[in-house]
Amino acid sequence: MPPPKDVVKIAIQMVGAIPQLIDLQQTKPLASVLKDVCDAWSLPNAEHYALQYTDGRQTYITESNRGEIKNGSILRLTTSPDQEAERLYSGIQSNNLDVKTDSLKKLASLSQDVTFAQEFINRNGLKQIFSIVEEGNDTGEMLAHTLKAFMELMEHDFVSWETLSATFIKKIVSYVNMNAVDASAQQLSLTILENMVPTSRPLFELVKKEVTLDRLLTHLQVTNAQLQLKAMALLIALLLAATDAERRDMMEYLREKNIRQFIHKNIIHSSEPLGDEMAHYLYVLQSVSLNLCERRMRTSMDPYSQEQRELLQSLRQTAFESESEAPASNFSTERRRSLCAKEFRKLGFVNNSNPAEDLRRAPPGLLALDNMVYFSRHTPNAYSRFVLENSSREDKHECPFARSSIQLTLILCEILHIGEPCSETAQAFYPMFFGQDHFFEELFCICIQLVNKTWKEMRATQEDFDKVLQVVREQITRTLALKPTSLELFKTRVNALNYSEILKLRQTERLHQEETLAVPVLELRERLKPELLELIRQQRLLHLCEGTLFRKISSRRRQDKLWYCRLSPNHKVLHYGDVEEGVHSPPIESLLEKIPVADMKMLLVGKECPHTKEKSSGKQNKDVLELAFSIVYDMEEYCLNFVAPTRYEFCLWTDGLNVLLGKEMTSERTQTDLDVLLSMELKLRLLDLENISIPDTPPPVPKPPSNLNFCYDFSYAEQ
Repeated sequence: MPPPKDVVKIAIQMVGAIPQLIDLQQTKPLASVLKDVCDAWSLPNAEHYALQYTDGRQTYITESNRGEIKNGSILRLTTSPDQEAERLYSGIQSNNLDVKTDSLKKLASLSQDVTFAQEFINRNGLKQIFSIVEEGNDTGEMLAHTLKAFMELMEHDFVSWETLSATFIKKIVSYVNMNAVDASAQQLSLTILENMVPTSRPLFELVKKEVTLDRLLTHLQVTNAQLQLKAMALLIALLLAATDAERRDMMEYLREKNIRQFIHKNIIHSSEPLGDEMAHYLYVLQSVSLNLCERRMRTSMDPYSQEQRELLQSLRQTAFESESEAPASNFSTERRRSLCAKEFRKLGFVNNSNPAEDLRRAPPGLLALDNMVYFSRHTPNAYSRFVLENSSREDKHECPFARSSIQLTLILCEILHIGEPCSETAQAFYPMFFGQDHFFEELFCICIQLVNKTWKEMRATQEDFDKVLQVVREQITRTLALKPTSLELFKTRVNALNYSEILKLRQTERLHQEETLAVPVLELRERLKPELLELIRQQRLLHLCEGTLFRKISSRRRQDKLWYCRLSPNHKVLHYGDVEEGVHSPPIESLLEKIPVADMKMLLVGKECPHTKEKSSGKQNKDVLELAFSIVYDMEEYCLNFVAPTRYEFCLWTDGLNVLLGKEMTSERTQTDLDVLLSMELKLRLLDLENISIPDTPPPVPKPPSNLNFCYDFSYAEQ
C-alpha cells in the first residue's frame, strides 16, 4: 500500500552520528519535527538547529519550501540560519585575519540562501560589509569574498541599490581603476557597478563619471576572458541606461578609439571560442550602434531647412555641374529652375520640381538623403556612372537613382531592425559590422550598385520597380544569412547571386512545391509521415539527453548565472543544477536536482508561464515571452521555469517535453524538419520517375482476359 501523500520518507545526517530514517509528516510543524530529530540524538535546544539539503545549493528547509522535499531526499541537521548569521556576523568583525577570511568565505556561500540572507541583513550585516570595504586596504582574497557575499545578499532584493553610500561606490570604482587588484575582485567590482547602473539616474551618472570609457577599453584588452566579459557587460549597461545624446557621444568616442576593429580582431577572431554571453553583448553593441540612425530615419525632410536643401543640391551638382556647358548662374531664374527640375528628374526623383517631397516619407526620412550624399562623396565615380548611365538612356529602361535609394534605405532598416528595442537574449550579430566604421553607409553603397546591376539584368522599366526591389531584398537577405565576415566578402557573394541565380532558386522551390502537390505524391507523403515523425521524436529526446545550458534572467538585468538541464539516458528523470561559466557539458552526476518524468503534468509556454507573469508589471520583452516555457510537476504544485537561449532550443525542448508527456509536437521546427525529411525521402523514392509526369489518378486496371490458357503449364516441363 503506497504511503499517504503528506508523508515523505527521508534520511537525516549529522556529523559523527548514525543517520536517521524518518517518515516526515508534512502536516506536522517543522519545530516539532526538529525537536524529535534532536531528541533522537540527545541534543538540547532544538530551536538552535535547522534542516538543510545536502546537495545542490544546500538550501535551508522552511515552512514555505518544505513541500519541495521528495521521497528519498537526504537532509542534514545543521546550525539554524539565525545562529549561523549571528556567528558569521561576529566572525567578520574578528581581529584575527584567518577567522575573518574564513567567515567571509562561508558568508559568500551561505548568502545564496534567502532564509540566511534575511537573518544576516536583519542583524545589520550589510553595514558591517560596507565598513570592511570602505575602511579596508585589502585587495586580495578577503576582498573577493567580501564582494561576493555582498553580491549574493543584494541578489535577494531586500535592500535597494540606491541606499549605497557614495564612499562605498567610490571604493568599488577604485578597484576597477586600480591595476594591483585581485582579478576576481575586479570582476566582482565590475558586476556590482553593472547592477547599479540601471537602477537609478544618479547611480548611472556617478558610475559614468568615475569609470571612464578608456578604463573599460583597457579591461577589454586583457587576456583574462572573464574580466573582458565583465568589462563589456558594464559598457553595455552604461550604453543602455544613457540618453540618446549621451549614447551618441559615447559611441562616437568608442569609434575614435577603434573599438570595432579591436573587437573584430581580438574577440570575434580570437583563438578562444566566443561564449553566449559575449555574443549577446556584441549583438547589443551592434543594435545600439545601428539604432543611432533611428532619429534621422524618423525625421522627414524640412523644405525650409537651408542645410538639408544644400545636401539635396550637392547631389545634383556632383552629378551634372561638371558637364554643364555654362554655369547655371548665367541663366535666368526661370531657365535655372527648369534646368534644375530636369536634372532632378534625371537623378530619379518622382517630384522633380520639388524633390524634397520625395523625402517627406518617414521612415526612411533623412536617412535616405544621408546615404545618397555619402555615396556621392565617398564613391564619386560609381555615383556619376550610375546617374549618367541611366539619365542618358532613351528606351524607358533607366533605373531611378533617388527613388531606388529611398526604397533601399527602407529595406535595409527593416532587415537590420533599426528602431527596434534590443532583445534580452539574442546573440545574432554580423561579424562584418565590427570590421567597418561606417557600416550602414558602406552597406548602402554596395547595395545601391546591386540595384543598378539587377535592374539591367531584369531589363526592367519603371513599372517593374517593386519587382526589382523585391529581388534585391532577397539577394541581400540570402547573402546576410551566410554570415560573411567582411563587407568585401558580402559584396562578392551578393554580386554572384545575380538575377538568373535567384530565378533558378525560385524555380527549384516552385518545382519542388508542384511535385509535392500531385495527388499520388500527397498520398505517399501521408504514408511516410508517421515513420519520419518518429525519427523527429527520437532526435528531440536525444537532444534532451545531451542537455542545454540555460541562463537565469531577472527583471533587473540579464543574469550571469547559468544552470544546466538534461534528460537521463533511460528517459525517466530530468536532471538539473547550477553550473559555472565555461562548463559546457557537465556530467549527469553533478546535476543534483531531479524531476521524475512520471511526475510531470503539463507544459506551459509564453504568457502562461509563472515567471513571465511575475515580470508583467513592467513592459515585457517580447523575445523573452517567445523563449519562455515551464514544466508543471508533482500534483501541479511546482514549476521548473526555463528561458531558452535561442528559438531553435525552445522548439527542440518544448517538442521533447511534449513527447515525454505523450502529446503531439507543436513547434514550427517540427514542421520544418518534417518538410525537409519528407522532401529528401520523396526525392529518393521518385528518383526513377525523373522527367516522367505523374498522373493525378491511377491508370484503369484492364478487364481480365476471357480465358487463361496462355499461362505456361510447368507440369509438362521437359525432362
